[in-house]
Amino acid sequence: MADYKSYCIDRLSLQCGDTLPNARLAYKTYGRLNRAKDNVVVLPTFYTGSHVRNEGFFGVGQAIDPGKHFIVSINLFGNGISSSPSNTPVPYDRSRFPVITLYDNISAQYQLLTDLFGIEEIALVTGWSMAGCQSFQWGAQYPDRVKSILPFCASAKTSIHNIVFLEGVKAALQADQNWNGGDYIKPPVAGLKAFARVYAGWAFSQTFYREQLFRQLGFKNAEHLLQDWEGDHLNRDANDLLCKLNTWQLIDISNNPLYEKNFVAALSAIKAKTIIIACDHDMYFTPEDNRIEAKHIAGAELRVYNSPWGHCVAAPGNDASFSDYLDAAIRELLV
Repeated sequence: MADYKSYCIDRLSLQCGDTLPNARLAYKTYGRLNRAKDNVVVLPTFYTGSHVRNEGFFGVGQAIDPGKHFIVSINLFGNGISSSPSNTPVPYDRSRFPVITLYDNISAQYQLLTDLFGIEEIALVTGWSMAGCQSFQWGAQYPDRVKSILPFCASAKTSIHNIVFLEGVKAALQADQNWNGGDYIKPPVAGLKAFARVYAGWAFSQTFYREQLFRQLGFKNAEHLLQDWEGDHLNRDANDLLCKLNTWQLIDISNNPLYEKNFVAALSAIKAKTIIIACDHDMYFTPEDNRIEAKHIAGAELRVYNSPWGHCVAAPGNDASFSDYLDAAIRELLV
């Protein structure tokens, strides 16, 4: 991933009251910015994602096409590429890394786009999971700058049920005897494995497991899938995971000086043409929550995709039919 660039903010003021010096926002662009600067598509990253994993959502001939659009893929703070607990020097390293919200992330992303490229209008902000949550945030935080948003498997505010799930995976990780309040000498391997196992139970639906759809991913049984998830999470820094988890729990597009926790006002302020795509089996971001959100966004349309793949229906390569479904919706917004 050495092909990305970094935008540095000397002193990033945060909602928590702290200031992060030399904050680095890692990004990669694809395609060319046209003369009118109106072909911009912003793709934030999702929870364990990076700009590389975002590449599964666009391509030649797809709705988001680098031959037509200037695609800016921006890494979330805490993901190990942008400024994170694992790559920030003392005194803000590891457990001392400050709390960062989506409001902070989008403020930094706005600086990047305007300062580096002079972009004043974004044709589309879209993304899966926490990236979709950033789509909502963009729409509310900069309503005059965003023409359309398409959050999929996401929400504008993290539900209490979602927060409780996240408390569970956090507790599993922190129970490791090596955790040491985040200042571990050796990686908390047992905690990372436990985190992964709990997470896998929620990422897919009950129907997914009952019908043994994990076999379509090459796993002979559920235990084989769990072991693969363990291995994947051993490649991640525990403090980074919890940094992003905290950001996820705090998601609320109204919890900022613009809207002062008036959620309906924040939703109503979104001017972007909005299509929200939910999965009927998603246990993180449910269609029920999206229905409430869509009701307060002028002209918003909620589309519910039926699939036992749950939240992971949107992972590139999992469900080709969903990819086509998503692509068709994006084309409607980029006409």
